[in-house]
Amino acid sequence: MKKFIKIFLIVFIVNVIFLFIGLKSKNTIQSNKSQLKVGLVFDVGGRGDKSFNDSAYAGLMRAKEKLGISAEYIEPGEGSDRESALRLLAAQGYDLIIGVGFIFSDDVTNVANEYPKQSFACIDYVLKTDESGKELMPPKNVAAIKFKEEEGSFLVGALAALITKTSKIGFIGGMDIPLIHKFEAGYKAGALAINPKIKIISNYAGVTGSAFKDPAKGKELALSQYCNGIDIIYHASGATGLGVFEAARNMNKLAIGVDSDQYSEAPGFILTSMMKKVDVAVFNIINDCVENRFEGGIKIFGIKEDGVGFVYDENNKMLISDEVLGKINELSKKIIDGKIKVPYL
Repeated sequence: MKKFIKIFLIVFIVNVIFLFIGLKSKNTIQSNKSQLKVGLVFDVGGRGDKSFNDSAYAGLMRAKEKLGISAEYIEPGEGSDRESALRLLAAQGYDLIIGVGFIFSDDVTNVANEYPKQSFACIDYVLKTDESGKELMPPKNVAAIKFKEEEGSFLVGALAALITKTSKIGFIGGMDIPLIHKFEAGYKAGALAINPKIKIISNYAGVTGSAFKDPAKGKELALSQYCNGIDIIYHASGATGLGVFEAARNMNKLAIGVDSDQYSEAPGFILTSMMKKVDVAVFNIINDCVENRFEGGIKIFGIKEDGVGFVYDENNKMLISDEVLGKINELSKKIIDGKIKVPYL
């Protein structure tokens, strides 16, 4: 009997130990699930633009996979829906809330001021100015993420100038705004650095946000340029650029993608893509929050910070000789070293 009681006690104690371990494991899982909560609100065009928004989404998903965060995203409609989406995420207690695109600048500022204990970030944040013209800094809990688009555009402009057979290249922008002017300015500067006599034609799809989601307009503008002797077009127009690629296929010409590697949209007709690494910026700002080192203020990503660049891989290496690649890499190094100052206007 005593032996039976002894065995019973041992089994009981072992079961209690395993039960404790099981509860502890369960708490750990719950703790992991309750880690950093990140909410992201997309720009005009939403997911599936094969460009700007998809790059942001890639950064969010990479953070979810590698950092174990809880992630949510919203595709808003027009106007006040953007601010409503940000406010919804803030009210639900998300630790970091990201607005993708300059159009969120005021909305992020407003909501961040109402929720000072939460962190916010805005891709392409536009600084406001006071009456004297002095730039006003964002709230302390806002990371204003900006890119040196002109630097990456300089490189693809130089590449276009080295590859063109007609000495006529084109640029198609989405919305006619200062942000897209940076892409155009850098592209022109890079091309002119290679060939001061090169001809560059520019067109814009419109003056509202819809200019970033109008492939028909993109195709129309691109066909016009190609028919006028241009053989390479660089677009900075979001989903509108899908029309540029269709025109390139129809005319057997070349195009240059933007923001993400867009080769798959027109294999064989994409010379390269100017990489604006929104995914890198999104991942980095999330990682800062995970490691409790988030800081508000302006964050700038250029070539030196691996924030912009261009695609060279197995898909397009047949279009770019070693000699041409060497020249582009030399220009890139000069930009990093400060020997070339790329204009943004």
